[in-house]
Amino acid sequence: MKALRRCKIFSPYFYAHRRNLSSVADVTLQKAAEEEEFDNVWKCKDTNILPFLHRAVQECAKDRAAMNGKSVHSQIIKFGYEADTLTTNMLINMYSKCGSVDFARKVFDEMPHRTLVSWNTLMGSYIQKKDGEEVLHLFVQMQREGTQFSGFTVSGVLCACAAKFAVLESKQLHAFALKVSLESNVYVSTALLDVYAKCGLMNDAFRVFDSMPERNDVTWSSMVAGYVQNELYEEAIMFFHRLQKSGVEHNQFTLSSIISACAALAALLEGNQVHAIVRKTGFGANVYVASSLVDLYARCGCIDEAYIVFSNAEVKNAVIWNSMISGFARNARPLEAMTLFEKMQLAGFYPTEVTYVSVLSACGHMGLVDKGRIYFDKMKKEHNLSPNVYHYSCMVDILGRKGLVEEAKDLIENMPFAATPSMWGSVLASCRVHGNVEVAEIAAKHLFELEPNNAGNHVLLSNIYASKRRWGDVASTRKLLKDSEAKKERGKSWIQIKDKVHTFMVGERNHPSIAEVYSRLDELLVDMEKLGYKGKAEHDLHDVDESRKHELLRHHSEKLAFTFGLMCLPSNAPIRIMKNLRICGDCHSFMKFASKITGREIVVRDVNRFHHFTNGSCSCGEFW
Repeated sequence: MKALRRCKIFSPYFYAHRRNLSSVADVTLQKAAEEEEFDNVWKCKDTNILPFLHRAVQECAKDRAAMNGKSVHSQIIKFGYEADTLTTNMLINMYSKCGSVDFARKVFDEMPHRTLVSWNTLMGSYIQKKDGEEVLHLFVQMQREGTQFSGFTVSGVLCACAAKFAVLESKQLHAFALKVSLESNVYVSTALLDVYAKCGLMNDAFRVFDSMPERNDVTWSSMVAGYVQNELYEEAIMFFHRLQKSGVEHNQFTLSSIISACAALAALLEGNQVHAIVRKTGFGANVYVASSLVDLYARCGCIDEAYIVFSNAEVKNAVIWNSMISGFARNARPLEAMTLFEKMQLAGFYPTEVTYVSVLSACGHMGLVDKGRIYFDKMKKEHNLSPNVYHYSCMVDILGRKGLVEEAKDLIENMPFAATPSMWGSVLASCRVHGNVEVAEIAAKHLFELEPNNAGNHVLLSNIYASKRRWGDVASTRKLLKDSEAKKERGKSWIQIKDKVHTFMVGERNHPSIAEVYSRLDELLVDMEKLGYKGKAEHDLHDVDESRKHELLRHHSEKLAFTFGLMCLPSNAPIRIMKNLRICGDCHSFMKFASKITGREIVVRDVNRFHHFTNGSCSCGEFW
């Protein structure tokens, strides 16, 4: 009713007796009358009130004032305008924006004549409510009644299909768009490629994109996001390069998506280039772009750079707080992670399930059992969050690191979820560190069932037996491995030099600089052995004789990657290595000695975590 006041309907032209108005409208009119000091009875012609009612409906829609909107609706009925098409369309829009979809539908159903706007507005309301099924029903009804449609209509229905991952319906709509010659409409085509991308059909999405005569920035960003959502990160980066050549302006959605692709690949060079674009285009203030940058640098082991981005973010939401806490935990900075967890709450943000996974992981890095238990209980009691399988997995890590492998085993057996291979793998690794053979056998038995093709579990159990000099069990475990079909995934490491990624396998022969690498590595090993480094053949998992084991051990992939980086990178640059498996004990020892001898910072990202080697020590604290 504020709109009625603004429109100054209390003029000599308005005649509506105030006692007949609804209670809300009556109070509003009465106050306005007192302010304007009108003592006369308002009079006007009925035809002149309609514009004011329209203004009132628009104000209610703008303010999301459902109660006032219903009051105005009652006046529309009173004055007999409920059959007016423009008025009813505005009412549908008002109820939709107020979230009262049932009222919007009631107005729609009672309309004697519906226009395209009526259908599109109601469909949009159901799309916002994520009721894709009702959108499809309305579209079918619309076709049966012979109502004219537009590209906006079809693109809206496609958006509903995307939300429901409705592949069949999407293909039917694609055929429909071709039939009615809407395939060249940029909004329809963009919606089509978006739904295909969300359904995992990137080849179909690309075909739609490639056939489009006209594209906008939303089209390009939808394709980049589609590649990222489907974990096609290299394709996303290549597509982004194509976008740059096309001259299309960047938007925050494209930049956030491509930064996520760089983060997933730990492609620091490309990530730095995109960060430069972010600075140039001014999107650094966008909280989602900033969150992606924090995640990028944290995943690349550049935790200090990640914190700089976080600190400079003008606006912070729960996502960027979670990204930073997770980054600290991933990079073995547990104290910073826990401190930031407390700061997050002081800033007025409630921790989420993701937050607790990060902070529990931080506790695992330091073996803080009591602190981990406090956080685990706190998420239920203070924040009403139910622990999921990831939280239980973190607790298993915490207990195992502290040597409480029996308690870790009991936690797995009594939790309300089926145990994952990573949980039993964590227990088995803890048994190796703390020498608990009995629990190791239980964990290994579960792992043989859950991961029958993973030879690493057999070898780890064999090494545990060997540490206790149980040679008979070592022999039987090795025989079981040989008789099974289990195969160890071949380890590989890669390092980026300038704009090229160099990959190394154990005993690498194909790299063009491999001869120089082997020569430099041999020199390095001689220097390291003088300081006490000795290769440990038990860490080589190949089924070959002892001398061959020592040869392969010297030429593990991460050692080759490190040596190549030492040869090619500037003397003050950190050496960053990625590995597809867990770093072995011998290579871990090698990296510590190498960091001390060369004075270089070495960052190794293996399948479990980051290892930051500096001056002969590792951030993992000898637990990984």
